[in-house]
Amino acid sequence: MPTISTGDIPASRSRSPWWFHLAGQILEPWVRLRRDPAEPAALLRPGVPICYVIERDGLSDALILERACREAGLPSPMQALPGTRRRRSVFALARRDGWIFGRNRQRLPNDALGQLVRSLEAVPDNDVQIVPVSIYVGRAPNRESGWFRVLFSENWVVVGRFRRMLALLLNGRDTVVHFSAPVSLRDAVNEAGDMRPERFARKLARVLRTHFRRIRAAVIGPDLSHRRTVVDAVLNAEPVREAIAATMAKENLSHAKAWNRARKLALEIAADYSHPVVRSVSFLLSNFWNKLYDGIAMHHFDKARAAAPGHEVVYVPCHRSHTDYLLLSYQLHMAGVVVPHIAAGVNLNLPVVGPILRRGGAFFLRRSFKGNALYSVVFNEYLAQLIDRGVPIEYFIEGGRSRTGRLLAPRAGMLVMTVRAFLRAPRRPVLFQPVYIGYEKLMEGKSYTGELSGKPKEKESLLGLLRGLKVLRQRYGHVALNFGEPIELTPLLDAADADWRAATGDPDAKPDWLNKMVDDLAEKIQININRAADVNPINLLAMALLATPKHAMDESDLLAQLELMKSLITELPYSDRVTLTPVDPAGIIAYGEQMGWIRRVRHSLGDVLITDDEQAVLLSYFRNNVLHLTATAAWVACCFVNNRRMSRASILRLGRIVYPFIQGELFLPWDSEGFANQLQATIDFFVRRGLLESTGEGRLLERGPGQDDAAYQLKVIARSLIQAFERYYITIAALVKAGPHAITAAELENACTLTAQRLALLNELSAPEFFDKALFRGFIQKLRESRVIWTDENGKLDYDKGLEDMVRDARVILTREVRHSILKITGGSEEGRVESDTTQQAAMAATSSQLHERHVANEHERHTAHDSDQGKSEP
Repeated sequence: MPTISTGDIPASRSRSPWWFHLAGQILEPWVRLRRDPAEPAALLRPGVPICYVIERDGLSDALILERACREAGLPSPMQALPGTRRRRSVFALARRDGWIFGRNRQRLPNDALGQLVRSLEAVPDNDVQIVPVSIYVGRAPNRESGWFRVLFSENWVVVGRFRRMLALLLNGRDTVVHFSAPVSLRDAVNEAGDMRPERFARKLARVLRTHFRRIRAAVIGPDLSHRRTVVDAVLNAEPVREAIAATMAKENLSHAKAWNRARKLALEIAADYSHPVVRSVSFLLSNFWNKLYDGIAMHHFDKARAAAPGHEVVYVPCHRSHTDYLLLSYQLHMAGVVVPHIAAGVNLNLPVVGPILRRGGAFFLRRSFKGNALYSVVFNEYLAQLIDRGVPIEYFIEGGRSRTGRLLAPRAGMLVMTVRAFLRAPRRPVLFQPVYIGYEKLMEGKSYTGELSGKPKEKESLLGLLRGLKVLRQRYGHVALNFGEPIELTPLLDAADADWRAATGDPDAKPDWLNKMVDDLAEKIQININRAADVNPINLLAMALLATPKHAMDESDLLAQLELMKSLITELPYSDRVTLTPVDPAGIIAYGEQMGWIRRVRHSLGDVLITDDEQAVLLSYFRNNVLHLTATAAWVACCFVNNRRMSRASILRLGRIVYPFIQGELFLPWDSEGFANQLQATIDFFVRRGLLESTGEGRLLERGPGQDDAAYQLKVIARSLIQAFERYYITIAALVKAGPHAITAAELENACTLTAQRLALLNELSAPEFFDKALFRGFIQKLRESRVIWTDENGKLDYDKGLEDMVRDARVILTREVRHSILKITGGSEEGRVESDTTQQAAMAATSSQLHERHVANEHERHTAHDSDQGKSEP
């Protein structure tokens, strides 16, 4: 049989009847097509005949397919299939009998496939490409759509001809035609071996129906039928039945009462996903986002979409704002991907709001499962049901919104439940998809600052939500959603235990390796979120201006610093998924003024750009978003704050010592050797830019004098990390001063927080996270993991003698003034160590109140008088 190529067949309509042409001309003004992929011809093999397969038979689907093929330059589905007796190059998996009423039947695909198989048997050298094509009318109504159109958008219901006609009239301009990769019928026949054509045709039809269901689930979401169906499945599961029996025995309840309690818990948890509600909310949000934001960008989404098919996808974004939930779901829906079920705190299950969120896919969980075994079992089973049904899920492993702009230490509870659900029924591989969400202004900014400064967190309520509507009057700039490198669960399980499959099937199984594997997974997620950071103009302005004593810079200095930071991020790429604003330094300054973050003070010797006190506190959030991107540069620059000269070897040696602590705080991606290589590349960058001078065959490095522009730029870069080293020094100094076997970890944490608060009051630091207890807790934990400190049999802390060496090494980084201030405070607080926890908490609250009232703003000039050190080398 002569072969044909996709380009050899003109997209002609002469092969179809006149009424088909007429119907196509009538339909064309009502339908606007979007092909996925845009160029489907790239999927096909040249020279092999093509037979299209559609999910449901109907004139409208045939007309849409013919037009999509014509516009893409593909062979017409209405022409005869070469080498066979078929008059058309298309068939449907289901066909409806009758013109008005009738039922779907599925005999036709078997007949068509059997006919194709027999034609191949007659000519063994021939082949046919089977191309599944999915057609969705009204997939995602836009902001111009009306409420009536939403009701007729695509879903799982098999509709009749009249409803299909209404859908075309109302939503035809939002029609998606999805071309899947072709299947070689010859290869499939060869794999089937001696199977009879009729049996093979039935098997291939089943495979195609499964494929269409999977594509439909990926585009419009899984068919969850009714919330009651999922709840019944949860209640009938063996673990829940056992938990009900245990509750009956423990509390002496009847079966009916215990069962009703479990049912109430399941209904409290379960989502009530509704396609019409999702489409209606997306319709509303289009106008809402346009009023709030100047644009929402998604980067690397195509890579995420390509990795998702065949996987249970778990979206794990960073958590910055309450709008995170809505933004990600809305963007996924508008991009043609099913909205995930979102784990939301039960505090959001408010009147009116809760039911809407629930119908949009939210399922609710309590902050703690302790003391309620039945609730724990019901929630675990509900999550397992979602995973088993292939429902995409979204949750925040940080547990709550970050108040500082940094990623929080992960809480692995949801990850453990997800992994255990997969181990119980490992049918579909799990894929974790990290997502970085970057803002230029936050609705909750002022409340975050207040909470960090000691104000109690305001409880969510409907009244509070209504009061908060005033923030909608502002503009919040641009938002970026960057999709990070996905993480497959199976390879991590293989690395943890090659025999992990032996633990499957038992819902109560909790292997010894599970906790360590989940901790590694959580850290990898955080690292991949950071590796997908978006650097916007506000991030760059915050990095530069907050490093100056009065949060002010000469315009020429600010332009130079912005250009340096952009070059640093570009020439030393953190990862291939980091995105950087294309705006030039002058444009960044103009945008900062437009957004109200900075203001210009005119002066005859040159304009000065200033951020006011309150804005400086808020800007620290956006500096912290991208702090990790310049961590290596900041470390190298820190080494030259107090020193004119330093050997390259000393920078690397000290860098290896501090790296585990920086890595734990900022979730950096390198191991010790990788960090050293990054330091080498950073030093070379500074030498190329003239910020450092290399002598002695590259072994010795030297900066310019203190008044030199290069020294000033180094100082600005260094200050982004200096506060971290001050916190480390506070912790070590307090512990060394107390001595071994003297205080517990909790007492050390409280002492460090009090010291940092006092230092902030004395020096007017403008970063509330400087005395964030969580950062001290994380550093103490890292010291324990590194076996630098440990707990004795009485719960007191003991430490290695190397800790005192770390105190001495701090002279390289911290000025004498800062070290003296810290030692004075820690030394003076020795008597305070006998205070009770209640007294310490009262002191902390009082100090926090003072800080909040003052709205601490001006960052202290901690590293002055460096000009006198011009001839000073490393100690």
